[in-house]
Amino acid sequence: MKEPEEPLPDSGAVFTFGKSKFAENNPSKFWFKNDVPVHLSCGDEHTAVVTGNNKLYVFGSNNWGQLGLGSKAAITKPTCVKALEPEKVKLAACGRNHTLVSTEGGNVYATGGNEEGQLGLGDTEERNTFHVISFFTSEHKIKQLSAGSDTSAALTEDGRLFMWGDNCLGQIGLKNVTNVCVPHQVTIGKPVSWISCGYYHSAFVTTDGELYIFGEPENGKLGLPNQLLSNHRTPQLVSEIPEKVIQVACGGEHTVVLTENAVYTFGLGQFGQLGLGTFLFETSEPKVIENIRDHTISYISCGENHTALITAPTMKKLLKKVLLV
Repeated sequence: MKEPEEPLPDSGAVFTFGKSKFAENNPSKFWFKNDVPVHLSCGDEHTAVVTGNNKLYVFGSNNWGQLGLGSKAAITKPTCVKALEPEKVKLAACGRNHTLVSTEGGNVYATGGNEEGQLGLGDTEERNTFHVISFFTSEHKIKQLSAGSDTSAALTEDGRLFMWGDNCLGQIGLKNVTNVCVPHQVTIGKPVSWISCGYYHSAFVTTDGELYIFGEPENGKLGLPNQLLSNHRTPQLVSEIPEKVIQVACGGEHTVVLTENAVYTFGLGQFGQLGLGTFLFETSEPKVIENIRDHTISYISCGENHTALITAPTMKKLLKKVLLV
């Protein structure tokens, strides 16, 4: 790993910012020698980075063993998880105090806090090294992982969704249980294309562009009319979005939705996390972020009380780049 005092590379640098008890010891940027980050995930106080060479780097708080390094010591610089190097890591997802990874070989691993069975290992004992979730086999080709406060989800390439962990508020969509320690399939009879776990609610997108949501019904974050909130423990269709949905991101108390033409937000807005230009306390009605309509959004993400969007390159920028070559 290159030290940040050296010249900044043209691409592949990771920048970090925000509140952290590790901020004084951590550089604000870092990069890797002969490697580039391709996937990032942040938990409450820890981060996982997957590189193009299929290595996993972790840093941050480690009170529950969520870094998977064999101890509970906090780590202030990106550190490679050597035990997973032979596996070739593909994806990572950080929950509040646990971490999930999937590998090129089809395995799914978990480490960290496990009070609600969110590691999927059949028990509620925490781990400080990555353990394979035996439920998943080579036939489960993992497309996406997501982790909430004490919940976990894995989406396969053929559209099957599996969830496990805390279900006290219905946040893994299993109506009559409080928690499960092994993956269970969540289905509405349609294949799923996208999944997001928030703190206490979750949402997924079907391949035909419908949005389903479930979990804690407070603060309008489910985007449902009052008469449907009693069914919050099972996936409910959000019918107020009149466009095909592509992605969804669940935060602490708000939800962000990317469609083919716009970005919608709903839920708690007292910190400006809805992006509507006001500090609207809360709304259950999906509202369009109007001041970004001129931009093509390619990716959305939520923290507990903030939101981030990535724009796609415009044709003007692409043409300019071509002309400069």
